[in-house]
Amino acid sequence: MQYILDLSILLVTAKTLEWLFEKREIHPIIAHISTGIILGPFVLNVISPSEPLKVLSEFGLLMMMLYMGLTSNFSAIATNKLKATVVAILGVAFSFVLGFMTVMAFGRGLAAAIFVGVTLGNTAIEVTSGVIVRERVKREISSILMGAAFADDIIAVYLIGIITALARGELSFVPLAVLTIKIALFIVAVLLISEFVFKRSKRFYGIVRNLNIFFTFTLVLTFLLALIAEEVGLHQIIGAYLAGLTISRLRERKDPLVISRIKLNELIEDLQVVLTEFFIPLFFIYVGLMFNPTMGKISLFMIALLYVAAVLGKLIGCSLGMKIFGFDWKKAFLVGIGMGGRGSLDIAILKFGLEKGLIDQSLFASIVIVSMLTAITTPQFFKLYLGKIREDKA
Repeated sequence: MQYILDLSILLVTAKTLEWLFEKREIHPIIAHISTGIILGPFVLNVISPSEPLKVLSEFGLLMMMLYMGLTSNFSAIATNKLKATVVAILGVAFSFVLGFMTVMAFGRGLAAAIFVGVTLGNTAIEVTSGVIVRERVKREISSILMGAAFADDIIAVYLIGIITALARGELSFVPLAVLTIKIALFIVAVLLISEFVFKRSKRFYGIVRNLNIFFTFTLVLTFLLALIAEEVGLHQIIGAYLAGLTISRLRERKDPLVISRIKLNELIEDLQVVLTEFFIPLFFIYVGLMFNPTMGKISLFMIALLYVAAVLGKLIGCSLGMKIFGFDWKKAFLVGIGMGGRGSLDIAILKFGLEKGLIDQSLFASIVIVSMLTAITTPQFFKLYLGKIREDKA
């Protein structure tokens, strides 16, 4: 029962660091990963990764992706869907190219370069939403930011499928074409179900009214879509995310008494405590425990270049996407800066890549550091630049 003691020490330390970091407005993810790094093999070697902790962390990952889906606003890109999609695609493309070229320049191999490029291409929707909430951004910019972050996640769904094929040694034209079709059919089927069941069906109303049944239904759907996603060729986290996303469409139901929305909010509130205080921290703590590179193999120069690639990729790509639709450079750069944060999905992809042998410990450690740096600096850059824009207008 050693893992119970380990679990207690990890959670107490993580929540203490989180409380200290919160005073500096540093994202909780940094506190959780730092806990694993400090207490794990890399620094103090007090606690080692174990099978019980790994199982709990994997369950926590599924729950985290469910929560991300539940808290996503499916209709956020409805008003600016074309703009948000173009901004997202260009941001992903530029980040991918810069990340890919950086890793190739260090001679780490094609598979590792593709993997890192994909990882750096994603924007953390939780960092973006946090920036928007704290800085009270205008609706037009906030809808594009959230829409682009959402589209980023959809792009990540497909790219993770490619990574999965790469890990299985199936990255050739025919298997990739089949994989693409399967992924597209799976996502379309889930979105159609979300439209006709969660948004429109009156029969589903009875499930929503009883919170206990609704909670059980949510968990069953999460596990079911996670298993189907894995069978299709995707990672389980995508199924969990899509489960949350489909259920989140209850917000769009035409309900005069607003019961669907109320019950959805109650579900999220009930999940939030156990997720944010236990399962989600545990996943990131375990990532920190896995952080154990040989210091001689870590290149600070490569970390610096990858950080620049991550920031510039989004800044250039997303800004150009805004300019295509006639926005001025100030608004374009604001979106480019706001899209710079990396977080939970990136870390999930990294863990998958390390376990499948697509990257080694040194690359894993490097990208974890880069993700943490972007999560810390993006809100600060955004706040400073937004303040400068407001001063210029005053």
